[in-house]
Amino acid sequence: MAKLWNLPCIFVCENNGYGIGTSVERASASTTFVTTTPGEIIYRVDGMDVLAVKEATKFAKEFALNHGPILIEAATYRYHGHSMSDPGTSYRPREEIKEVRETRDPITMFKRRITDCNLVTPEELKKVDIEIDKEIDRAADQAKKDSEIPLSELYNNIYIHPDPDFMVRGCDPSIRVISH
Repeated sequence: MAKLWNLPCIFVCENNGYGIGTSVERASASTTFVTTTPGEIIYRVDGMDVLAVKEATKFAKEFALNHGPILIEAATYRYHGHSMSDPGTSYRPREEIKEVRETRDPITMFKRRITDCNLVTPEELKKVDIEIDKEIDRAADQAKKDSEIPLSELYNNIYIHPDPDFMVRGCDPSIRVISH
């Protein structure tokens, strides 16, 4: 539909190589899930490379504004399981996760790149990490202090003019969950 109307849209698919409980190689005859029809454009990018993603996004924005929709497929990695019931360790070895963290982690690789280019010192990066940790702690503390939103706001910002009887599937406003 986006191509039919030539809408200036950017779609992003994070391909992390795994389904809920298995690798794509074991679950599918094809590891390429994104296919095109005539007129559709896919930009595949290493989703673990911060600068490659930046350039892909810059290209996609310009393309979408001038030619219509584009899809970015970012090849990335999921360090953890898919959900609370999926620890992510039964279908891949811990060594694999460790190896990816050490050799392909986007933050680690970007830090290495900018220190190798003498754009920043390791000491400066350490200060940034400390500030980030403090900001996360402040945000978590604030979130714990904030009051729960009223049920009347549960469906806000989903549709511009929702039907008065509209409900999100699986959300029953009469059921109240108390979290600690």
